[in-house]
Amino acid sequence: MYSKRRFAGGRNDSVEGADHLPAYVYTYACHEDETELCRLELATLLGAEPSEGIVLSQMAVDPSRSPFVKKRIAVTHAAESLEALAGQVEGLRLQGETFKVVFAAGDGVDYEGARAIERTVGLHIRGKADMRCPDRLFGIVSSGGRWLFGECARNEAVWLHHAKKPQNYSTALSTRMARAIANIAVPEPAGIKAVDPCCGIGTVLVEALSMGIDMAGFDINPLAVRGARTNLQHFGLPDIVAIGDVKELSGRYDAAIVDMPYNLCSKLSQDDQLSMLEGVRRLAPRAVIVSTEPIDDAVRRAGFRITDRCEAHKGRFTRQVLLCLRTEPQG
Repeated sequence: MYSKRRFAGGRNDSVEGADHLPAYVYTYACHEDETELCRLELATLLGAEPSEGIVLSQMAVDPSRSPFVKKRIAVTHAAESLEALAGQVEGLRLQGETFKVVFAAGDGVDYEGARAIERTVGLHIRGKADMRCPDRLFGIVSSGGRWLFGECARNEAVWLHHAKKPQNYSTALSTRMARAIANIAVPEPAGIKAVDPCCGIGTVLVEALSMGIDMAGFDINPLAVRGARTNLQHFGLPDIVAIGDVKELSGRYDAAIVDMPYNLCSKLSQDDQLSMLEGVRRLAPRAVIVSTEPIDDAVRRAGFRITDRCEAHKGRFTRQVLLCLRTEPQG
């Protein structure tokens, strides 16, 4: 369903082993409570496993999509040593533009070392350096004995503004987790229709819509729907929510996200859990299911296959995050 987005051009093919270079290098960071969620989101979104703060990927993704990505470097030069890399960038022509070089990631490099690396490469670029507001930002990464260089884009962290919603639940997903889950469900939004059939106050909807994901929202609780509409309006997003019971909803979507309802006083019965999950299965062949308790058996009985999973923590809550695909009926 989801195609890989590959970098076209910009590669320095004169470098030895250029065919094996990543098109992009992403740097990332996460809290220890989010390590598993970060791994699942980046692997799904970027098509490669994260390792020690970087992801080497062939996929072109806006770094602001992920709450964990810090920078994206489009690799145009690579060398076996810093000195060789500095020699390569002498061929850059900036045509009057100002520039800045940042060391984005590498093993065992302290603050002074990073600044020295930036100076070593920056002095070989033909142009005027501007440390505050450059026209172009370049990044350097040291990985696997290679030095990689290219245009650098930063994450704008837009989801931080979404934490200040008019309507909030104390047990609602954080904006970071909601954004990561939306990316796991819909890594490539083009042509995809998604649904959140238990949307609550719209935390997932806000993140999904802000990333250009076409998503509809429903909730059985009229007060929750009213709160979701208030939050969407606050951020200038369209009203795409309606009252509806996941057990009775109809329609066809490519992906679904469901944060299984819970509260401090009662839990869903097993029959209710199964009925809700069967409703999700009717809506979409791909689903991200979030639960505060183990739910594997109900997920399988509802007709889903769990393809990946993680745990995420928020205070005293531990949430199970399951990436599921609809199983086809036998016969």
